[in-house]
Amino acid sequence: MSGSSPSEFLPVLLILIGTVFSLLSAIGLIRLPDVYTRSHAASKSATLGVLFALIGTFLFFLLEEGFFSIRLFLGIFFVFLTAPVAAHVILRSAYRANVELAEQSVQDDLKEVLEGYQVPKEAEEKS
Repeated sequence: MSGSSPSEFLPVLLILIGTVFSLLSAIGLIRLPDVYTRSHAASKSATLGVLFALIGTFLFFLLEEGFFSIRLFLGIFFVFLTAPVAAHVILRSAYRANVELAEQSVQDDLKEVLEGYQVPKEAEEKS
């Protein structure tokens, strides 16, 4: 990577953007008040950071070396697919375990939905 090729500019730019998103994610983990906002910072910006870095790496190998890396392609796909879903499931379980919201929280939309939810009788009989 000598820096003289114009095709190196895009991958380097994408990797740099990924680094900035990852840095913002780390700052969000430190600065935000509760588990819900911290997880939001970790899942959204860290996912974008990793995706940009992987896409930049993928493009570098594709443009410079002419090598299509199926491992990088699958890594991009699985990070994009699994990270937001995992964050949602973890936060939903934290909410159901009655982890408190921060005092600064203004609105709790999920409270009304879950209070109206009743467990079916068949599920109660099995447990």
